[in-house]
Amino acid sequence: MTETRTLGRRTLLRGSLAAAVAVPFGGVLAGCATAGGGGPKQETGEKSGDNPFGVPDASAIDAVIFNGGYGYDYVQFAADQVKKKFPKLKPKVSPSTQISQELQPRFAGGDPPDLIDNSGAGAITFTSIQDQLEELTDVVNANNYEGKKIADTLYPGTIEAGTYGGKLLQLNYVLSVFGIWYSASLFKQYGWTTPATWDEVLDLGAKAKAKKKYLFVWGKEAATYYQTLAMDSAVKEAGDDFRLPLENLKPKSWSHPAIQKVFTALETAVKKGYFKPGGSGTQFTAAQAQWSNAQDAVLYPSGSWIENEMKDQTKEGFEMTGFNTPDVSANGALPSEALHSTAGEGFLVPTKGKNPAGGKEILRAMLSKEAAANFAKTKLAPTVVKDTLPEDAFGSTALKSQVKLLEAAGKNTFRFTTIGTYGMNTDQLVVWNSFLSGKIDAKGLTSGLQKIMDKVAADDSVKKTEAK
Repeated sequence: MTETRTLGRRTLLRGSLAAAVAVPFGGVLAGCATAGGGGPKQETGEKSGDNPFGVPDASAIDAVIFNGGYGYDYVQFAADQVKKKFPKLKPKVSPSTQISQELQPRFAGGDPPDLIDNSGAGAITFTSIQDQLEELTDVVNANNYEGKKIADTLYPGTIEAGTYGGKLLQLNYVLSVFGIWYSASLFKQYGWTTPATWDEVLDLGAKAKAKKKYLFVWGKEAATYYQTLAMDSAVKEAGDDFRLPLENLKPKSWSHPAIQKVFTALETAVKKGYFKPGGSGTQFTAAQAQWSNAQDAVLYPSGSWIENEMKDQTKEGFEMTGFNTPDVSANGALPSEALHSTAGEGFLVPTKGKNPAGGKEILRAMLSKEAAANFAKTKLAPTVVKDTLPEDAFGSTALKSQVKLLEAAGKNTFRFTTIGTYGMNTDQLVVWNSFLSGKIDAKGLTSGLQKIMDKVAADDSVKKTEAK
């Protein structure tokens, strides 16, 4: 999905693996204070080495967590750690599938939660609440529960990726790899190899059709996963020449030759019947099950949350494995190994929460080695905390393939921010569902996407950020 893990997470910026991650910037209230605008009274306890943010004794902590592909139990695990360390605290972790719908009224009323996982298709547009968030520098400067400075335990680039206007405002917790996923056992059965170019993708489509299978499948809420796929290939082909205009909302960004070549390939796949029909009327996990369980289709573009999201709907012996986005040509600006890898699950601490110090304490617990290792083991995905993944990747073929892709990419990783930052995904879904259904062609897709972007660019009420 594109840059917000729209149902799970996603963004574009060249840099190292670290630069594909995100983190926060902090500052906590000292003593007692009352939030502006008539917000709730905030009290902080005495700060110490064991209580670096001054969490009030016996206070409640309100955390609202996106309940998507990763669930929310991993935050409960961290909250339980907090409870062990501070027995009198009362942390409450609540799931939500519609973060914006549920929390926008609370922001407007001056009573937001203390911690938010702002993810999913219904995430709050970041720029709309950017000025209402705590800086989180003190979080990364604090020691984790093992006694090590958190900043020293994070992948490089984590802090930079969560910094906006010079302030660390967001901690993205889960390191995601974006690519195409397939059944290694099915490919072995038919003697297929993973396609390295879009011509090879279309050749595979013909082979799949001969076996009475589709090349791709999609669900209505995840149609923009194909947008992320197209953007990734275009960045590998054209680098910043494509990325920067798109990130900075420039006119005709979607008309760049690199992404037009990908749109043309996808249009060919649609016209040849390589997409399973009916996706625009199918719930996205049901569509994904057509790939992972029924094996009606042979490829599926997604972030690395896909294994955990579909763990109960994946055929036994499937051997889920990921490979990198196909190249547009042999002369791309970035090497074939270049990878879209970024951190998702963006955690925020609202300034006007009743207990922002408590929200930061849960984040500190999440960044402990124990909590990060628990996440990797139970969700089969790495976090921004280094050295928490064993060599056998907990027996997961998908997770093992992620490690290989990251190792091959090295410093050649990139990410996107535009779609999530400006909340364009909902409108883009309409255009992509029409395109994948064959109702509009690549020209109509381009026009539709550009109109959405131009509207954001022309809206003076939308705070803009400059990508570099």
